[in-house]
Amino acid sequence: MKTIMAVCGSGLGSSFMVEMSINDILKEAGISGYQAAHNSLADASPSQADIFVVAADLAPSAEHLPNLIVLNSLIDRNELKDKLLAKIN
Repeated sequence: MKTIMAVCGSGLGSSFMVEMSINDILKEAGISGYQAAHNSLADASPSQADIFVVAADLAPSAEHLPNLIVLNSLIDRNELKDKLLAKIN
């Protein structure tokens, strides 16, 4: 099982919201073999996930994470869907 981790500054609010959106997108697209998780940027390490999702303002601090998806808007579900499906496929 591969992991997609949403990361935010505190690891609580926005990353949890993105995690739920990731789960919805995976389900709607019929994609299995992936699970979503969330964490704070300070606690996220490259070995914790296969793909990481962060907001643009955190991207410079998240360069140590592999397979990074940078979102301009955390609430734009279409942006997340397009970038996530492109990364998976």
